[in-house]
Amino acid sequence: LCAARSPGGMIMLSGRASHGPNRCLGSRSMDAAFTFWGPLWEYGGTNTWVFVTLPTELSDEIADLVPKRLGFGSVRVAVQIGETEWATSLFPDSKLGSYVLPVKRSVRDQEWLSIGDIAEVHVRLIEN
Repeated sequence: LCAARSPGGMIMLSGRASHGPNRCLGSRSMDAAFTFWGPLWEYGGTNTWVFVTLPTELSDEIADLVPKRLGFGSVRVAVQIGETEWATSLFPDSKLGSYVLPVKRSVRDQEWLSIGDIAEVHVRLIEN
């Protein structure tokens, strides 16, 4: 296990350190699993979509792991925050240069999370 700090917050990736102390590599299979921390933020305004932005290093790692596909580049994942697990997709955000993860209201309610709270997020890639 190794850790690296990024603009999106603290990130912990499974794997071995490579290319210096802030580079971490995860598994090269579609069973890759990652853990990171990030703040919840609201898109657009009150009662709209809520997301967590994945750290850039993690987004780059995921982009290297998943096959290139047509469309807008979503990636299917299994997610766990606290005790709550669900399946969803990561979505690329070109403005942020990273993937974003939507966090449903039911998850936020079950885990007592509000906009601005830091969530510990476990993500596992799912093959299509």
